[in-house]
Parts: sequence; C-alpha cells; structure tokens
Amino acid sequence: MTVRHKTPHPYEALTPEIILDAVESYEVQCTGGLLALNSYENRVYRVDTENNASVVAKFYRPGRWQESAILEEHRFAWQLAEHEIPVVAPLVRRDGSTCNYHGGFRFAVYPWQPGRAPELNTRADRALLGRYLGRLHRLGSAEPFRHRRRLSIEEFGHGSVHYLKQHQIVPEDLRDPFFTITEYLFPPIESAFRAADEAAWIRLHGDCHLGNILWTETGPHLVDFDDCLTGPAVQDLWMLLSGENDEMESQLADVLSGYTPFMEFNPVELRLIEPLRTLRMLRYMAWLAERWDDPAFPHNFPWFNTRRYWEEQILALKQQAAALDEPPLSWLA
Repeated sequence: MTVRHKTPHPYEALTPEIILDAVESYEVQCTGGLLALNSYENRVYRVDTENNASVVAKFYRPGRWQESAILEEHRFAWQLAEHEIPVVAPLVRRDGSTCNYHGGFRFAVYPWQPGRAPELNTRADRALLGRYLGRLHRLGSAEPFRHRRRLSIEEFGHGSVHYLKQHQIVPEDLRDPFFTITEYLFPPIESAFRAADEAAWIRLHGDCHLGNILWTETGPHLVDFDDCLTGPAVQDLWMLLSGENDEMESQLADVLSGYTPFMEFNPVELRLIEPLRTLRMLRYMAWLAERWDDPAFPHNFPWFNTRRYWEEQILALKQQAAALDEPPLSWLA
C-alpha cells in the first residue's frame, strides 16, 4: 500500500505557537514547556505553566467529530466527576466553554493527572476498578447519548472490511484468504448479538483498556473519553481480562465483585466478549488504513505496510474464528 501526500496533512499546521496560544486562552501563562504525549488519533500535549502546574491540551482530529458529539463527551465526563467517580474531565474556560476553536482546530484543556500504568495483579485492585466501573455504568444508564455513536456490527465490522477491500490495502495475493476469513466471522458475531439482545445498551467509556487508566496511591483514574459510545456494559470490561479462560474467569469474578453492588450485570453479555474482540481487531486495521495519510502513522506503525503484518492478521482472524465457536466465559454471581 502506497499513499502519496498530495496536500499537507491538517496537523502539519498545528505549530507550538498555536498550541500555546490556545492554552493561554484559559488565562494561564505558559512557560514554553511542551511535551507531545502518546496519542495518534488526536494530538495531545502536556503544557507547563508559570504556577508550576501542567495542563494537557487535546487538539481534536479535524473532521472526525461534530462539536455536539465533543460536548456530549465533555458533559458525560463532568457528570462522572460530579459524582466523585475518578475521571479526568476538561477544564472550563471563563466563558463557560469546554470545547474551543483556535488556529483551525477544536481543542480542550485538561488538568495534568500523574499516574502509572495499572497492573491489576491483585484481587483488590481488580475489585476497586470494578467498583468505579459499576458506578460509571449506573450513571451511564440514567440517560442516553444523543450525538455519540452506537456500537454496531455494521460500522465496526462490515464497514471496516469494506474500507479495506475498496482501498486495496491488503496485498493482492493475500486478498482472497483475508476476505474469506472475514466473511466467515460475521455469522457467529451476528448470532451472538442476537442471543444477547436483552442486554441493556448504556453510555460507556468505550475504550477502557489499561492505557486509558492511570493508577495512583488512591486507585484508578479513567482518562480519554474520546471513544465514549452507547453499547453493552461488557465492552468496558473485557479489555481488562487476559490469559487463558480460567484466568480470565477469575479476573472477571474479581472485577464484578466490585461492580455488582452498584450496577447489575447481565451474564448474557459474556456471549459478546469474543465478538467484541473480533470487531475491535477489524476496526483497528481499518483505522490504521484510514489514517495512513497522516505522517505520524507511517512513522509510528511502519509494520502496517508489510506483507508479514497481513499474514499475521489472517492467522489471528482464523484463531478468532475458532474462539467464536467456543463457549463463553462463565461467571457465578
């Protein structure tokens, strides 16, 4: 796959001057200290200010979200914070805004939240995180999103495969095996979603992997609600599990021991874990392809544009096809 840059990418116009000027619209004085953080979908920076505090400036990818969707993300984070659920919510500017526009970019500013990557290697830590997720989901079930996306097989699955097929991303001699296995995946995914149709669909974090959790002495802090959406509760739980089935069942039991005192969990959702994992894999491939014109992507994901990558994905999807035929994880309430 080769993409030629006919026009500059929008983020090439995001200069340090624009970043600092945007942050100073919050009536803080920047020192000039600026550190790019590990984010590719958006551009995110830690910015130092003269009062020895740092803030985080997030510049949304142009064209991705309507302002109404961004504001709904911010409102959800603020609702959670107001209920003392440990999330990092955007700062409010003096004019009352959380989503602002400067230099051609929508942006938001957040407090700097120190923390480390969680290990979740104790039952107590898993239960504590489960407690906060239970409270998050209880609040998430109180009202619907109106402007955020809804998790769907059509968008995350069929749409991703269609993009890869239409844009000639997969090497020519691997197209048949790749698209044959993707076609095989959808019937069991669709069957699992039908079997779990009694599950409640609520407001979620949506991308609750360990990279979006910061752990401190007081416990977890959830960050980056950029992918918050409507979906089944298990979407925020399955990415916390790893290992063999018996290990995942033990971890799940720990998480739900903290979760269920605050929010009921419907075991039927366990049927969705492997389908959701499969959809995430397909969406990730399409996401990389969609963003390949952004110079940050070829630089940081050089393996994507290789034959070996697609051979590995065919193998991984075959393994997922087998996993979809296995019984779901069990949980004894």
